[in-house]
Amino acid sequence: MIRIKILGPGCKKCQTLESKVKEIVNKEGIEAIIEKVTDISEIMNYGIMMTPGLVINDQVKCFGIIPKEEQIISWLKEGYQK
Repeated sequence: MIRIKILGPGCKKCQTLESKVKEIVNKEGIEAIIEKVTDISEIMNYGIMMTPGLVINDQVKCFGIIPKEEQIISWLKEGYQK
């Protein structure tokens, strides 16, 4: 089971990343717990300077961008094998 966190206050980019990740998880049949983190102090604990942030299994994978679908799939599969 992969733990995914979408970090962000709820802006359009954050919503886009969240829906993209959910779509990929469903399409790829990956077992995951997806959590939306909107609390600024909790987001700051990850050391990111821009949102949205994507955290997979407690590792920050990216922030400030919406990564390409292939990149997200690669990160998810990498996290799934651990």
